[in-house]
Amino acid sequence: MIVVTGATGNVGRPLVAALAAAGEEVTATSRRIAAQDVPEGVRHRRADLTDAESLREVFDGADAVFLQNGGPSAHLLSTPDILDAARAGGVERVVLLSSQGVATRPESASHAGTAGAIEAAVRDSGLRWTILRPGGFHSNAYAWAESVRARRTVAAPFGDTGLPTVDPTDIAEVAAAALREDRHLGRTYELTGPALTTPRQRAAALGAALGEPVHFLEQTRAEAREDMLRFTPEPVVETTLAILGEPTPAEQHISPDAERVLGRPPRTFADWARRHVAAFR
Repeated sequence: MIVVTGATGNVGRPLVAALAAAGEEVTATSRRIAAQDVPEGVRHRRADLTDAESLREVFDGADAVFLQNGGPSAHLLSTPDILDAARAGGVERVVLLSSQGVATRPESASHAGTAGAIEAAVRDSGLRWTILRPGGFHSNAYAWAESVRARRTVAAPFGDTGLPTVDPTDIAEVAAAALREDRHLGRTYELTGPALTTPRQRAAALGAALGEPVHFLEQTRAEAREDMLRFTPEPVVETTLAILGEPTPAEQHISPDAERVLGRPPRTFADWARRHVAAFR
């Protein structure tokens, strides 16, 4: 049995679907999961990554676990306790969804003490492991959905700075392979899309998917910072703005890892926009 944490998220949901389609026995878990959130035949259980005890029953009888790094709540996780609970349940393999920033910005407060420490705990756990380090997600464009629906506009800073954002479904498919195939054990994969795209280009791709123009409004750094602080901790905001505005060569590098695992190029942002256009109508 494979346990998928964060099963209602942008990566967890397509991962559960991919594993179920492959005939795997899957338990999907998140804090608020319900039957309608999973494919027919998939067991679902409510559990919280910040409460390792809530996971013990979920892990019982499992062979492998897909573990999220907690995102903005990563500092609340006790990863050693989670991994202890996994081992106690019989888990032998863990695939961790981490962050590219562990390698590209190790000095950052939002990565060094959290995602990096989680990676170290996984490596030292005695379990067989694979670590996934994606950059920005195509699905971050959901933040623009309301303004696109209401005004056909996108507001963002650094309109002509490109990053190789990645499709969460590609991350999920790499994770599914790592959970099922021994050739990925002990590997750390950097996951990106197939090309650099700028915010201005992503807005145009949304317009193409909708069949009508979406206008791009470039924010100043200060304007973007003010908006982001409404829902994101300040250290994460500062790191995010640095990546968006002054990406390092490593952050603009197009990794071959997804294509090597999947046997095909990763999906483009334009493809993601066409598949998810209903959210922007």
